[in-house]
Amino acid sequence: MQNFNFCSPTYFEFGKNSEAQAGELVRKYGGKKVLLHYGGGSIKKSGLYDRVVKSLSDKDIDFVELGGAQPNPIDTLVYEGIELCRNEKVDFILAVGGGSAIDSAKAIAAGVPYDGDFWDFFSGTYIEEALPVGTVLTIAAAGSEGSCNSVITKVDGKLKRGACGEVIRPVFSILNPELTQTLPPYHTAAGSTDILVHIFERYFSNTEEVEVTDRLCEALAKTVINQTPRVIADPNNYAARANIMWAGMIAHNNLCGVGRDQDWASHAMEHELSAAYDAIHGAGLAVINPAWMKFVSKKNPHKFEQFAKQIWEVDDIDTAIARYREFLKNIGMPSSIKEFGGVEEDIPKLAKNIGLTEERDFGGYVELNIHDVEEIYKLAF
Repeated sequence: MQNFNFCSPTYFEFGKNSEAQAGELVRKYGGKKVLLHYGGGSIKKSGLYDRVVKSLSDKDIDFVELGGAQPNPIDTLVYEGIELCRNEKVDFILAVGGGSAIDSAKAIAAGVPYDGDFWDFFSGTYIEEALPVGTVLTIAAAGSEGSCNSVITKVDGKLKRGACGEVIRPVFSILNPELTQTLPPYHTAAGSTDILVHIFERYFSNTEEVEVTDRLCEALAKTVINQTPRVIADPNNYAARANIMWAGMIAHNNLCGVGRDQDWASHAMEHELSAAYDAIHGAGLAVINPAWMKFVSKKNPHKFEQFAKQIWEVDDIDTAIARYREFLKNIGMPSSIKEFGGVEEDIPKLAKNIGLTEERDFGGYVELNIHDVEEIYKLAF
């Protein structure tokens, strides 16, 4: 195990009707003028918007609002949010929605006090100052409710990039599994896939003697594999929803990743699918991650032997990967880039956009060059 530091100070309010605590928590963490940031009209149709607004009003907290966050959140809305916050002297951002609304809120929070272009943070600059962010989560998927990360798509050039900084880790997150019960099965399944790949990006590591985090990863993965078919069959299964929601947070606040090298090649490759074809992130991962496994398991089978035995309870690596593919197909996920409208002629551009060159590799478990990435994309077709 490697040396590490770990701090995850987010306060979690978990359970039924927990959104009623939004106003109290905003006040507790110093908010006086709030940007209420959300996606489409679903939170208004469900009544969640009214409940959150009432909670803010009951605590005499003023707010302005910005809707429009979308899957694969875009930079143009972030710029709009930054300007709104500055003009209205907002001092706290409350994101109501899934990972897209939360990631957009984090980017706005980082951009408000920054003198330059917020896109600097998505080009390698570490975020050191931001407005505080709170969340009311409506989909278990991205884990952004507990992480220090944000992913935004730049409309010009269709570049999807990530940024990081402890200051954008939410100060509080409200997790009510009931709020996920109205999700369509496809979005539920895509969320579970995202959670699984967050786990596997950390699990596939060459760092030795990390049994604690290995066992955490295996337990979380098996939980998601067991519980997702239950919510697909019965969307109102609160117990299954609750297990998936909490697994989603633990999978990405880096508790499972401390003290070990991590991979993240699958996420980088999928980001190009989302940018090019507007694929839902989890659905794109359902295509890319098994293809990555098939390719790298031939080069470095060590961890895959454990993956097969501990998670899928089989002895053969290829059988384990096939079981994984079968699981994804059974919950309704796509199995080919063609299903997003992609063609094989796109492969060189997809690989190039990641930023790899003949000299620059990426990937923590197996280092991949641009030709390797092209081969993985071919497998995903």
